[in-house]
Amino acid sequence: MSHPLLNLPPLDALRGFVATARRLSITAAAQDLCLTQSAVSRQIQALEERLGTPLLVRGNRQVTLTDAGRQLFALASPWLDQLAELTATLRPDGRAQPVTISASIGVVSLWILPRLGHLQAAHPDVELRVETSNRVMDLQREGVDLAIRYAPAGAVPADALRLFDEEIVPVASPTLAASAFADGAALARHVLLELHDRSHPFLQWTPWLRQRGLETAARATLRFNQYDQLIQAAIEGNGVALGRLPLILPALRDGRLVADLRQRAAGDGYGYWLLQATSPARPEVATVRDWLLRQVADTQEALLAMR
Repeated sequence: MSHPLLNLPPLDALRGFVATARRLSITAAAQDLCLTQSAVSRQIQALEERLGTPLLVRGNRQVTLTDAGRQLFALASPWLDQLAELTATLRPDGRAQPVTISASIGVVSLWILPRLGHLQAAHPDVELRVETSNRVMDLQREGVDLAIRYAPAGAVPADALRLFDEEIVPVASPTLAASAFADGAALARHVLLELHDRSHPFLQWTPWLRQRGLETAARATLRFNQYDQLIQAAIEGNGVALGRLPLILPALRDGRLVADLRQRAAGDGYGYWLLQATSPARPEVATVRDWLLRQVADTQEALLAMR
């Protein structure tokens, strides 16, 4: 009679399957595991042969789980996470598992990075991994501990924590601000910097100006596909931008940008939300979460002071 442990599948094959199931992509799983795509594919094939049943339905761009695959994933995924956490605590050097935080490029560049030095100084033992994304994802499946998402209230989970609301205000470098904000008509005499994203009309100059009865034909318009690039162009004096007030506070505080607070406006119900993958959180995740909430309180206080 064989021992039950002898019937268990190899750990490498199980890990390859779970990584693929989390991402629903063999290519993405291979990148996560620092393996080749063919190596992960062979691991899953070996696991299927061992179990005697298919686990994946392979498509052109994505894979889906069979019923057996879903059952195995539901059991193996949290077990591997627990094993990884235990392994981290047993390391001789005492290093904890990295904390992964996901946010859009704009939030990372403009809001997180200027504050990151404070976290490193206060908690040098916390290893942080920052990923840029604003897409909807299964945080636990993709190994993300915390995520900051930009969305209306109806588009986030019920347990998401609202950090602060979106507020829009024209901003420019100190050299341009005096002339650009002299009166409403002055804006049209300057280059307008715009985010190339039609999904958020409140971030577009034409509807913004039209709502205020101002001239919509600007001298010129420069468009950017990333918000941090747009703000950097404004700092360099290349034109006037619609600033997202919560994100540009560091640039306002140190004088790189000047805001026309008379034109402050809400962002059509959008806000910034904090999502947490699991509860209760690991100690190091709780440390980063609490640090984020202190930065949020600082941001909220600054926004109130500017009213």
